[in-house]
Amino acid sequence: HLTILMLKAGFRTDYVPDAIAATVVPDRMGPYLRQQLRWARSTFRDTLLALRLLRGLDYYLTLDVIGQNLGPLLLALTVLAGVLQVALTATVPLWTVMMIASLTMIRCGVAAVRARQLRFLAFSLHTPINLFFLLPLKAYALCT
Repeated sequence: HLTILMLKAGFRTDYVPDAIAATVVPDRMGPYLRQQLRWARSTFRDTLLALRLLRGLDYYLTLDVIGQNLGPLLLALTVLAGVLQVALTATVPLWTVMMIASLTMIRCGVAAVRARQLRFLAFSLHTPINLFFLLPLKAYALCT
């Protein structure tokens, strides 16, 4: 949000690869989900603020903003199509599993390349939490 406000005011921002940032991550699921709900609402709100700025932003930042909003939508549509396939045909939706795995590896791969650290590939272990908790939470955030 602060970056968008700075850009909107006409200032320039830079990516600093060796910058260190810290955040508090709750150690219980309830507070974690409340934090994620706040962050999801903020992402959607900030995207609306940044729409006019996208053309003037760095190419990677523009892709990141688009990905943060389209990624969950594509994932939700993929999961919904897979659930429908199971319900209507009683067959395992292998293409759904492959799509989710592909989206996961792309996101983790981009983070690993951007941070220049292979440990970000382990973020793929977060996928079940994303599918079963955060995806519905993001839908709720968008609606509220």
